[in-house]
Amino acid sequence: MLSAAILFWAGNSIAGRALVGVTPPMALVFWRWVVAFLIVSALAWRGLAEDREELIRRWPTVLALAATGVASFGALLYVGLQNTTALNSLVVQAAIPPLIMLFAWLALRERTSRWQVAGVALSLVGVLVVLSRGRPWDLLHLGLNRGDAVVLVGVVLYAVYSLILRRRPQVRPMSLLWATFGAAIVLLAPFYLAEIASGRTMAVTPQALLGIGYVAVFPSFLAYLFFNRGVELIGPARAGQYLHLQPVFGAVLAVLLLGESFHLFHGAGLALIGAGILLAGRGPKV
Repeated sequence: MLSAAILFWAGNSIAGRALVGVTPPMALVFWRWVVAFLIVSALAWRGLAEDREELIRRWPTVLALAATGVASFGALLYVGLQNTTALNSLVVQAAIPPLIMLFAWLALRERTSRWQVAGVALSLVGVLVVLSRGRPWDLLHLGLNRGDAVVLVGVVLYAVYSLILRRRPQVRPMSLLWATFGAAIVLLAPFYLAEIASGRTMAVTPQALLGIGYVAVFPSFLAYLFFNRGVELIGPARAGQYLHLQPVFGAVLAVLLLGESFHLFHGAGLALIGAGILLAGRGPKV
């Protein structure tokens, strides 16, 4: 289940890139969560009556979760994919685990070790290698590719979401998904309407409908369902290690399905990120 969840999440970037020119980014993210919300509603309604008071009491946390990890991350990923490759976006997303560790240390003062600090630094160097196409010194005067920069902002927000999730309302998983998906739809609606007003409308074609169907069912509903169940079965620490499979799965899919080229800087970036993750797992906390 965990491997399937990560495969579906990797496929999200592939679908987002494949749908460039077919479905505008805000339409894709808006209808993704509308369909996912309808699916979750059919399964969550029995527990919502008992969880309603807790969800209302903790509405600021629910709103923060929806804003950072559901609405913003999805929207920024699809917007960024208009100007960068799926491969680049997947390697940048590999920075999420070390960023979570860094933010936990900065914001929550979680105890960390020198190995963990060194690991985070090494992983971030790996991200810079990919963002700069293997020439990090060029960032000093050329700047970031626009698409990469947008995806990077989404990655930072998702790391923030992961920290907020530690203090989530104590409700059923389906109830929390229902609340965050619903709140995300409300937050995304103005941006979707603005996209329509700008003249970027979605043509209802088989390709567009299949794309929305995929991102709504697989990386939205099934991936969350499988990952949450996997965490219950083997624990969060072991389950979290599976996140590192995303750029691996994604690289294979990008090459096979999109015909993208795997460059040396992609391999170097992945190697540095992987080495940083391994390094962060060593040594006692101090």
